[in-house]
Amino acid sequence: MGLQNTKYSKTKQANILMLGLDSAGKSTLLYRFRYDGIFLTSPTIGFNVDMIETKKDFTLTFWDVGGQQKMRQLWCNFLENTDGLLYVVDSSDKRRLEESKKEFEIILKNEFLKCVPVVVLANKQDLPGALNAEEITRKFNMKKYCSDRNWYVQPCCAVTGEGLSEALQMLVAFVRQSKRSKETSTIFKEIETL
Repeated sequence: MGLQNTKYSKTKQANILMLGLDSAGKSTLLYRFRYDGIFLTSPTIGFNVDMIETKKDFTLTFWDVGGQQKMRQLWCNFLENTDGLLYVVDSSDKRRLEESKKEFEIILKNEFLKCVPVVVLANKQDLPGALNAEEITRKFNMKKYCSDRNWYVQPCCAVTGEGLSEALQMLVAFVRQSKRSKETSTIFKEIETL
């Protein structure tokens, strides 16, 4: 991801990686976070980047990376300097749920994402038969694969915006906590070298 100099900036910054299979609703969610409106989107070829300022001087840079099969092979190029992972699941598409779970497991094993907080968005709750947050938690075996980090599963609907505020609040809280922990760890390492 890009370089940023936070040493002299008044606002704290964080890089949020947004992943999930194609057609899970990542771009729609990003536009809903940013503009609070409904947008017609087409499949993302490559990636979208957008910055969202939250309250209390905190800016999130969202990296929405395409979820087509050939793009998933490139996900590893976006992992460095990630402060939070937002993984989007089409909770109504049961036939692709196992594929989404496998991609999620693979990405969590990457060293760059070690201890990075995760919020899973169980999107498309407005569609019939959509799995709820508890079902997604079980199917994705969250307790096993996210035992080394903060995690949360939020049911949502990108079209109506339902659940997005809660997801963003949880993500910001996790990222703040993680960044504070990293800063404290860095300070202790610097003290030890003196």
